[in-house]
Amino acid sequence: MGNGRLTEDVYIAADARLAEADARVAAKYPGEPPGRQPVHTVYVPASRYKTRLVADWGKQALRVFGEHADQLGLDADVADRVRTKLLTEPIEDLRIDFEDGLGRPGDDDEDAIALAAGRTLAITGGTPFVGIRFKSFEQATRRRGIRTLDLFLTGLLESGPLPEGFVVTLPKVTAVEQVEVAADVLERLESAYGLPEGALRFEVQIETAQSIVDVDGTVAVPRIIEAARGRCSGLHYGTYDYSAGLGISAEYQSMEHPAADFAKQLMQVSAAGTGVRLSDGSTNKLPVGDAILPAWHEHLRLVRRSLERGFYQGWDLHPHQLPTRFAATYAFFREGFPAALGRLRDYADKTGRGVLDEPATAQALASFLLRGLDCGAVDVGELSFSRAELDGYARRTG
Repeated sequence: MGNGRLTEDVYIAADARLAEADARVAAKYPGEPPGRQPVHTVYVPASRYKTRLVADWGKQALRVFGEHADQLGLDADVADRVRTKLLTEPIEDLRIDFEDGLGRPGDDDEDAIALAAGRTLAITGGTPFVGIRFKSFEQATRRRGIRTLDLFLTGLLESGPLPEGFVVTLPKVTAVEQVEVAADVLERLESAYGLPEGALRFEVQIETAQSIVDVDGTVAVPRIIEAARGRCSGLHYGTYDYSAGLGISAEYQSMEHPAADFAKQLMQVSAAGTGVRLSDGSTNKLPVGDAILPAWHEHLRLVRRSLERGFYQGWDLHPHQLPTRFAATYAFFREGFPAALGRLRDYADKTGRGVLDEPATAQALASFLLRGLDCGAVDVGELSFSRAELDGYARRTG
């Protein structure tokens, strides 16, 4: 009988056989990217974009919140944080919309709007993340979409540098090849405008059946991420286009329809570990007139639902949706903060009190605390960890 010990050649053989797989996994699954993720993306038609848009949205949101906040039953601390947010940073991510929000005004008008919007952004700034949604790369709108992006960059870059957090949106993907061509176009634009390689990134809207299941029956989402060649920063679910494309009647189109959950679960599984972030869609029930409180309560519920399912970003379409976006987000992180902090502290101290957490759960706890810190739900003084320590736990893999 042998001594039961393996010889070195077994280890060498295992390493050799798995070397290619190791490299593939490391390249395709780098993990959660560092830095802040916005809690929402606000879409505004390009024709309505102006220098004071962000400030005007904040004032309008603050006014309606002041009139009706006491009827939402919010915790006083959450309500105070919402007021501060609406005063200081009412929009985290602004998308100037040249697609559905603009329609088809004609080539001359869209040319002029694209140039003007680029110049306005160069003058204004004002949000941590910003970009445009251009028309899709389907045959009917492809040339128009590329031209709009080109002209927008002309107006923007003739007046200043590319803003930090700049990202563009590719809508209505019906073939993976459209993503490949979008990556090619962005590369050519970088060359044309003297931008650093990789400066232009894009998010892909998942709003067609073909962007979930490809023509051959395979799951399309991983192929979309691969086709972007490292330029895809996010996948955004499109509530109404996706639902309509499946034949769901307008009355039942919703972020919480089972068809929506199916698509978003495939997005989530496909994007996990890739560094591509996720965003839920929007609700079109606007809190205006007599519908303010019912629409607010529904928005609070839907945002909370998304957060609980690991979708930390969503779309907002009206200034009156800002108060409930931030209220739901702050309440979610405030409520979970004490337990998350305590569990991470116990993990770090190796006390084993209450819950025996594993490294992967420690990562999730640290990421939760970082998200709460980034969005303003948690103050750095409340933490017993430095930001660097939290980053370390959030990136740790073992």
